[in-house]
Amino acid sequence: MLQTVWVSSPGRWALQASNRHRQGKKRCWKCRFVRTIIQHPCRRHAPKRSRRERMLRKIQICLCFCFVSGILYEISLLSSSVFSYLPVAQHYLTPEQVLNLGKSIIFLETTERLEPPPLVSCSVESAARIYQDRPIILFMRGLTNETALDMNTSYAAFSLLSSMKNVFIFPLQMETVFQETPLLQWYNQVVPEQEKNWVHVSSDASRLALIWKYGGIYMDTDVISIRPIPQQSFLAAQKSRFSSNGIFGFPARHKFLWDCMENFVLKYNGNIWGNQGPFLMTRMLKTLCNLTDFQGTEDHSCQNISFLNPQRFYPIPYPAWSRYYQVWDKSPSFNHSYALHLWNFMNRNRKVVEAGSNTLAEKLYKTYCPTTYEDLIQNAKRRDVLSPEDGE
Repeated sequence: MLQTVWVSSPGRWALQASNRHRQGKKRCWKCRFVRTIIQHPCRRHAPKRSRRERMLRKIQICLCFCFVSGILYEISLLSSSVFSYLPVAQHYLTPEQVLNLGKSIIFLETTERLEPPPLVSCSVESAARIYQDRPIILFMRGLTNETALDMNTSYAAFSLLSSMKNVFIFPLQMETVFQETPLLQWYNQVVPEQEKNWVHVSSDASRLALIWKYGGIYMDTDVISIRPIPQQSFLAAQKSRFSSNGIFGFPARHKFLWDCMENFVLKYNGNIWGNQGPFLMTRMLKTLCNLTDFQGTEDHSCQNISFLNPQRFYPIPYPAWSRYYQVWDKSPSFNHSYALHLWNFMNRNRKVVEAGSNTLAEKLYKTYCPTTYEDLIQNAKRRDVLSPEDGE
């Protein structure tokens, strides 16, 4: 909520002046407080100023300075995105207001679930810690404007995430997202119930539209941020000559994303997993330049787009995804990485982070999302307390 600044009425100032200086002439009641500060005083007082009048003048200037400082403080709060948001509070910032601040980090949850699991919470928290000067937005399909959520909600992850000053949680309203894009016609014609991969396809479409409209970085909800990404326009190589769409970034209205949305509709096939996702990004990138194999840890550049080395986000490739949930003799440093994709699509939630397991994933939680990790420990303790004793 914005701070309210109260200003004393002109009548009160006039009353104080008359009580303190009864011998002086009557003040002009029509000289309003703000006018008194920014304009010349009334003509009848112009020739001479008593000591008390000069002091009053200084007090007025000081109050004006405090008033302006209050406004600037409110603006600074808005620009640094320090408000946490839950969708039912109408007096909070709207999605468009936050997105218009620019350089958002966007996450999408296109299932109907309302309780973000620990990996989702860790992904959002790690981004909030790494990008403290940027809005971190989690759009959730299961939320609606009528969803009754508040700080006392039974969904622990909401309280955890909304306590972070730059994290915002909004409903995902696809029809609104697709307005003014080539995807709107497709969305109005498609029948979600008949789509084999609707959760993934709708996510693929939404991320393209949001980043095209507002700019920023999109991340999958199984991506743990470990250091800032320096590039503004980039795609992430999953392997040589093949682009992921699990993380990418562009300024608003970038032509590449518009072309991707047009191709999304032109070559739509919801029965093929990834056809509107990584395969789309790869085939569109190939129209711009000739992709070659990566050598070492260097990045490639394709016109005005950086094609980032697989080491930046995929140092553990998808065939070896389970290594995140194994104990390492010596944990990798990931010195060449900006974030780590934990391949939850391959995992399908079969393996989870357990406190005390000493797995690589647990160490990542401890380092990059400590609040989520602490919540994980507390939940484990509660389960132990509630579990039946031996022999019962």
